[in-house]
Amino acid sequence: MAIIDTDSARSEVGGKVGKHARNLLTVTEIKSSTKSKLRDGDGLWLHTSTTGGRYWVFIFTRFGRRREMGLGTYGSGTGQVSLAMARAKADEIRAILGRGGDPFTEMEERKTKEKPTMFGDLADEYILAMKPKWRGKQTLPAWERFASTYAKPLRKIPVAEVDTDAIVRTLKVLWHSKPETATKTRERIKLVLDHAKARGLRTGDNPAEWKGHLDQILPTPAKLVRGHHAAMPYSELPAFIKRLRERQGVAPLALEFTILTAARSGETRGAPIAEFDLDKAVWTVPPHRMKEPREHRVPLVDRAVEIVKEMRKTAVNDLVFPGQKLGRPLSDAALANVLDDTEASDFTVHGFRSAFRDWVAEETHHQREVAEAALAHAVGDAVERAYRRGDALAKRRKLMEDWAKFLEGDNLNGLS
Repeated sequence: MAIIDTDSARSEVGGKVGKHARNLLTVTEIKSSTKSKLRDGDGLWLHTSTTGGRYWVFIFTRFGRRREMGLGTYGSGTGQVSLAMARAKADEIRAILGRGGDPFTEMEERKTKEKPTMFGDLADEYILAMKPKWRGKQTLPAWERFASTYAKPLRKIPVAEVDTDAIVRTLKVLWHSKPETATKTRERIKLVLDHAKARGLRTGDNPAEWKGHLDQILPTPAKLVRGHHAAMPYSELPAFIKRLRERQGVAPLALEFTILTAARSGETRGAPIAEFDLDKAVWTVPPHRMKEPREHRVPLVDRAVEIVKEMRKTAVNDLVFPGQKLGRPLSDAALANVLDDTEASDFTVHGFRSAFRDWVAEETHHQREVAEAALAHAVGDAVERAYRRGDALAKRRKLMEDWAKFLEGDNLNGLS
């Protein structure tokens, strides 16, 4: 016997309605409500995801097991489910449950949906689901170009059947002529396939994985120039750090600190000592100083702590890296001058973040989400969950310790 979920969740919306009341919502109420869960009655709910998207859920208990059945994304566009459509689906489910059936297998739309999900369709769905989280102006257009142009050879392939050969054929067209685009395309293919696996649309390893898989098939892409941020090849960084340490002054120390922490130069140059807990080796950058307006904690390796302590010995104000003008931080030009003095004028300070990201992807087994968190990038639910669990800082500390060892010249392989 199936029991439709009604009273058990009523308190979440605070409504006082009959046990089997239905059609409680209106389109106007849905548009104006900010609640994470809205009840239409007799098992039908409208939930809001962490990314802000809304989707229909039908909740019931069958054989003592609570089941949630997704009915689709709320809306009136193509592929979306309106209030009226959701109610029609709910009625069908109730009828199936009433005769003792299983709506997961007996709903008409599930019987007729035998055709597999194509990669292109899933890529489009992924973009729709993730775009509320993307803040950069170019992120959405870049993903749309990926889905329509760069991943076009994969669009008509069932997502469950996308394999290594198909991915290699797609990437080879771009690999040497457009290494930046090729790398981004591979990363985005991987994300879509991860999304597919999470939704139960494919199984097994991800054929777009670079470390230990595609790196055995494709040559390492040419080192990248990201926008105007020319990135020094990470293999050259240990020698560069040695040259950097031969220089004296505030700017060389600030640049080394920036590289060690994978921070943006502005975050380093504007850092007051109050942001540092040197006993715990943590640098906490407040939201108003971040590109993304949220607090960012940075685990400090021993050398980074040493640099901060060294700068405090000659402090002239509350800034760790003061500029020549009284009360002003070190200028961006001062860091650029250090690059000129250390035979690195072809590169930019911001490019060291790219070098760090390349090193993580190509030389370590650290999780992509941990690397993106170290760069203070917003990458989705995986990182958000890591922050909530409270272990992302520990994972990032291990990552930054491995990075510091690499910069010292330790040729580490198989980093975890």
